[in-house]
Amino acid sequence: MISIMTASPWQYFPLDELACKCGCGQMRMDTTFMARLVALRRQLGIALPLTSAYRCAKHNAAVSATGAAGPHTTGRSADVRVLGNDALRVIDLAQQLGFTGIGVMQRGVQAARFIHLDDLPNAPGRPRPWLWSY
Repeated sequence: MISIMTASPWQYFPLDELACKCGCGQMRMDTTFMARLVALRRQLGIALPLTSAYRCAKHNAAVSATGAAGPHTTGRSADVRVLGNDALRVIDLAQQLGFTGIGVMQRGVQAARFIHLDDLPNAPGRPRPWLWSY
């Protein structure tokens, strides 16, 4: 895990996209997950803005049904703003690169559409790989 620093060590992904959005400034992204995310971005050749990446337990409990211990609190997940054909490309390549959780939100206003990606292992009640829609 990497803690917040002044410059992002990951090409394409600035710290303000990786850090918790509640204002606490925490950013504990898993290095293996980030290597996967960078590979996805590089191979797609398109921008992949993150709407959410690391979340502290308090913030995750406030914004997600997964509570204080959801995937975003592990540093092994991110929500990517993408839509249309690019969303299909993200889903396809993400599976090939070993992402094990893919959540699809592609309805409503375009600015709110995203793909959730994580690389969590199997857990009770959370089989992997897993694809779901919001």
